[in-house]
Amino acid sequence: MKKYDVIIALKVVSMLAVLISTAFVWYVVFAEGRGSILKVAFLNVGQGDAIFIEAPNGNTVIIDGGPDRSLLRELSKEVPFYKHSFGAIMVTNPDADHFAGFIDLLESNYSVGELLEPGTISKSATYRRFEQMVNERHIPKMLARKGTKIILDQKRNIYIDILFPDRDVSSWKTNDGSVVAKLIYKNTAVMLQGDSTSKIEKYLLSQHDDVKAQILKLGHHGSKTSTTKEYVKAVSPEIAIISAGLNNHYGFPHKQTMETLVKNNVKPLITFELGTIEEKTDGHFWQSIFLK
Repeated sequence: MKKYDVIIALKVVSMLAVLISTAFVWYVVFAEGRGSILKVAFLNVGQGDAIFIEAPNGNTVIIDGGPDRSLLRELSKEVPFYKHSFGAIMVTNPDADHFAGFIDLLESNYSVGELLEPGTISKSATYRRFEQMVNERHIPKMLARKGTKIILDQKRNIYIDILFPDRDVSSWKTNDGSVVAKLIYKNTAVMLQGDSTSKIEKYLLSQHDDVKAQILKLGHHGSKTSTTKEYVKAVSPEIAIISAGLNNHYGFPHKQTMETLVKNNVKPLITFELGTIEEKTDGHFWQSIFLK
């Protein structure tokens, strides 16, 4: 090849590199164009819980990791391929259907800024493995306690308010000690119940004047051990999210729970029927999107 041809070839390669780089930059700009929208995605992870939250400024939290690698499958629908970090993860309950997927997340070299947990104890080998991975990666750990506010977007005042536990729950049953939180953005709110039981629902009503929210993520996958009629009436949701697996051997959601929702004019949305359920809001209105 002549010297002149080499120079031309180098210029072409250089121009292509610039074009590709520019195209990628614009791709990122459009992909990151969230405006003022808060996204809350209830991931279809089978029989378990996993909730991905993304604020308008890009800050992210994952509440519960589901039972297995289905967390990674569903997250791939929510985050662009070049994202490899999350601001925080939260385990509301140290039962495998709430955290095991986080093991796969950490093994896939995603970075995590912080771990929040209730303080209830699990003696399972799987949880010990999870804790070991958290320690090896030097992820800071924090007990989720009443009064803690996780600020997602300071400019827009979007935050997660921890309502329970309000004490040491290390000796409690894992469901009774589950984290309960309220996600707030302007006039909109989501109550996140983890596996919280009817006993804790009653206690929350005695401690909090305002648990109202347009969306209620039902406790314990729609079990009859949660979602009392008094609690549903107090929250007064328009939509109830039920995260459960198809044909699960527990029979979730239970008939009693569904009847409570019907009597209170609450629309149930179930992950095994609809897939991942995305709820988006500008702080005033909600939009539902279903991802099979």
